Amino acid sequence: MVKPVIAIVGRPNVGKSTIFNRIVGERISIVEDIPGVTRDRIYSSAEWLSHDFNIIDTGGIDIGDEPFLEQIRQQAEIAIREADVIIFLTNGREGVTSADEEVAKILYRAKKPVVLAVNKIDNPEMRDLIYDFYALGFGEPYPISGSHGLGLGDLLDAAAQHFPSKDENDYDDDVIKFSLIGRPNVGKSSLVNAMLGEERVIVSDIAGTTRDAIDSMVTVNGERYVIIDTAGMRKRGKVYETTEKYSVLRALRAIERSDVVLVVINAEEGIIEQDKKIAGYAHEAGRAIVVVVNKWDAVEKDEKTMKEFEEKIRAHFLFLDYAPIVFLSAKTKKRIHTLIPMINKASENHSMRVETSVLNDIVMDAVAMNPTPTDNGKRLKIYYTTQVSVKPPTFVVFVNDPELMHFSYQRFIENRIREAFGFEGTPIKIFARERK
Repeated sequence: MVKPVIAIVGRPNVGKSTIFNRIVGERISIVEDIPGVTRDRIYSSAEWLSHDFNIIDTGGIDIGDEPFLEQIRQQAEIAIREADVIIFLTNGREGVTSADEEVAKILYRAKKPVVLAVNKIDNPEMRDLIYDFYALGFGEPYPISGSHGLGLGDLLDAAAQHFPSKDENDYDDDVIKFSLIGRPNVGKSSLVNAMLGEERVIVSDIAGTTRDAIDSMVTVNGERYVIIDTAGMRKRGKVYETTEKYSVLRALRAIERSDVVLVVINAEEGIIEQDKKIAGYAHEAGRAIVVVVNKWDAVEKDEKTMKEFEEKIRAHFLFLDYAPIVFLSAKTKKRIHTLIPMINKASENHSMRVETSVLNDIVMDAVAMNPTPTDNGKRLKIYYTTQVSVKPPTFVVFVNDPELMHFSYQRFIENRIREAFGFEGTPIKIFARERK
């Protein structure tokens, strides 16, 4: 099930980022310092009661030097295109402004559910300020206070009523779903066509030619696959050509629907920050990952070129040390045959379960090899380890005190598990829990 998306829309200085951070809470902060993961605050996961969802802060989308009202319009259009529900945020202390009315006009045409929120209603005596906002035509305004965290529960209840009830793109469990993510013009559409063996997707040298994510079903050696192509990351008007952040928004939904994510890199251009940003989201989402270096035919090579390029990828993508790297050319179809077997392997490892007794033998051997750390004279004790889920493989280590499980020792345990069972192509997650 793909998480529904809420977008917060409104003119500047109404408190969009404050509300975004309130809803997201601690999830926005860096909990785990993984080298090489670039984070972006305009899009994050959140939860309310039994609902998991993603949320966009359009105020974080930099439109550049566009005029004031044009920036508002373009940010709102991005939200309309990407969101299932829109929170229209206004400022109760300033009343309804002409800029609010401009946003309202855009949202009328959206054909998406809109929940109207009036911010900066910091105490009950200010509730009378909300009545003017009925004039915007979006029904009941919800009084909230970003600075005090008031009213957000009612607001999220209202938004959750509009969440889609079912993913419209469900496939059978035996179908491997994989997406292609990366910057525009790295050759994603060409790669899709090469795998499909037909011109299913429009291919062009102009960045952002493909307009929407496209699902393609393909059968290879009796196995069924769904290819989710996200090539259309920056189309639909100038806004998509001027903000790289939009490409991240388009990639994230495809990532969530995927079992395996292909991070496509242009061999001619090398690696830039945007590649790391998009790959970081796939890693954090816990998806299996294969790094695909496309346009390898266009690179002048000797016997050292591939090894040097691989070392460069490993240096830039420190958090993807588990991901295999495939070098190919979608244009000439050279080495294209190596991709499906790697996708299969990553998917298989993503779903792998390890027998508890064997797992504990490996962990206890690791502890014997490298004794657990101490802190202020207190030593970490590991009692037993069990696997609790797959996609990605997730393990719980029961200990005397989770605070004693330092990140470096957790990493050591992960490396021993990988050495024993492989898990190539998939992240694995390890959590320390106190034994009750």
